[in-house]
Amino acid sequence: MKDSFCHPLKGWFLKQKESTKLLLHSIPAVVVALFVVSVITMNILANKTIYQNEWLAIDGGILVSWLSFLCMDIITKHFGPKASVKITLLAMFINLLTCLIFYIVAKIPTPGMDFTAFNELIGGTWYILLSSTIAFLCSGLVNIWLNFFVGKIFKKNPNGLFAFITRAYISTFIGQFLDNFIFSILTFTIFMPIYIGFSWTVLQCFTCAILGALIELFCEAVFSPFGYYVSRKWQKDNVGEAYLNYVKENA
Repeated sequence: MKDSFCHPLKGWFLKQKESTKLLLHSIPAVVVALFVVSVITMNILANKTIYQNEWLAIDGGILVSWLSFLCMDIITKHFGPKASVKITLLAMFINLLTCLIFYIVAKIPTPGMDFTAFNELIGGTWYILLSSTIAFLCSGLVNIWLNFFVGKIFKKNPNGLFAFITRAYISTFIGQFLDNFIFSILTFTIFMPIYIGFSWTVLQCFTCAILGALIELFCEAVFSPFGYYVSRKWQKDNVGEAYLNYVKENA
């Protein structure tokens, strides 16, 4: 009974291991690097509120989060949603590892020198990391699968510019809204009021999420032609052919 259960599970893990290995060998390193760097940078910038009034508040992560979603859109379009999920999990793992290294460095004392501001910047706080990780994972999964299913609507010309920007704009706006809203709610209405006495209202979280999604959608609109060009270039050059063939054979 136990062996009959473990055998297909072991086979599934072996397939995932092989497909992930092929994916990491197939996907262009520049896109993966930009994705990972944007996730790490977004996590650091999220510590700072860059604007706040009675009904609106914006954190610094808004300046770079659009790049993460653009990279996800490109990867999803060419390699599929499962590949994009794997790269998202990879980025999340590297981000957590980077935060751990930052935390250790921040805790190392430097006799005779004051690095308080620097340590606070890179050391961060556990609840910022927790909020950003949960928000990024939830919004990333929604963005990936929404992008994929919207693309299924375009039967006649699935590889055209209109299909690319439609799936990118819809998934980016909803994904970015969820990312901003979940992070804001967790950080500024739950954790910060408890630990430092600073808070946003739910209205501020909502308006921040909406405005952030609109700003990030604008950035996506500006750079989506470049994303479309990259997607078409990958298709023309048969990028990741080994991975795509393996997925088809083992579907």
